[in-house]
Amino acid sequence: MINRRNFMKTLGGGVAGMMVLGSYAFAIEPLARLNITRYALTPPGWTPGLKLRIVALADIHACEPWMSADRIATICARANELGGDVTVLLGDYVSGMKLTTGTVAPDRWAAALSTLTAPLGVHAVMGNHDWWEDPEAQDGGTETFSHRALRDVGITVHSNTAIRLEKDGSAFWIAGLEDQIALLPNSKFNRHGVQGRHDLDGTLAKVTDEAPVILLAHEPDIFPNVPSRVALTLSGHTHGGQVRLFGHAPVVPSRFGDKYAYGHVEENGCNLIVSGGLGCSIAPIRFGSPPEILVIDLG
Repeated sequence: MINRRNFMKTLGGGVAGMMVLGSYAFAIEPLARLNITRYALTPPGWTPGLKLRIVALADIHACEPWMSADRIATICARANELGGDVTVLLGDYVSGMKLTTGTVAPDRWAAALSTLTAPLGVHAVMGNHDWWEDPEAQDGGTETFSHRALRDVGITVHSNTAIRLEKDGSAFWIAGLEDQIALLPNSKFNRHGVQGRHDLDGTLAKVTDEAPVILLAHEPDIFPNVPSRVALTLSGHTHGGQVRLFGHAPVVPSRFGDKYAYGHVEENGCNLIVSGGLGCSIAPIRFGSPPEILVIDLG
């Protein structure tokens, strides 16, 4: 029988529970957790005997207090401990979030990222926020301040480019796609919708032999167009939905909904891994999608 006392106890318990969940989603998961998520696979066409470890970081979204320069440096130190042959950065270094206490200047977050080390280098692509938060880039610029900040600290920045690397005498390629939704609508430039700066065919045309290709693409939406020539596509952007309930994200910034929201996807003989990322977008909340560094072992 429900009486006033029982009703108030139930209501109080519900309110307390919501406060605990809210505190976890607002402070603990985005600020205090850091997962190391591991994948191991041998994609079709991978060179026999080539064992390659990739460490991947995505969606840093530098800002105070959620992703300070000190926190970025701490994450980079953890990434360096993971034994990667190559480290990749999958875009969105700047924050477009309004609920912050301050910005982190590009030279500061780039300096923190410059502490990343790997025998075969650190390789980066841009994300949509790197373009969206740069007025000069939106007004006809050919690159963003994020491109320059990373190059200035010695990180290899890819913009529809590819580079051939070798490990233990076996070659592979890293190809980096420019952002797919880089330019916002702007009547001044006769842009009536969002436009990309990516060129998938042109990027892959720079691969000049049969060695396997690893494609870096901030948004996973390019995946249905990626040919089987590419051994593995690595993406971020979605934050795993940022809020995941029972393994499902109700809101995902992708025209494919939850299909490419998170994790390892195999489709038509092609492989995609989507990182849940590190920072936050829109709101400083994560629930069921903690910040993560990826470790991918190929071969």
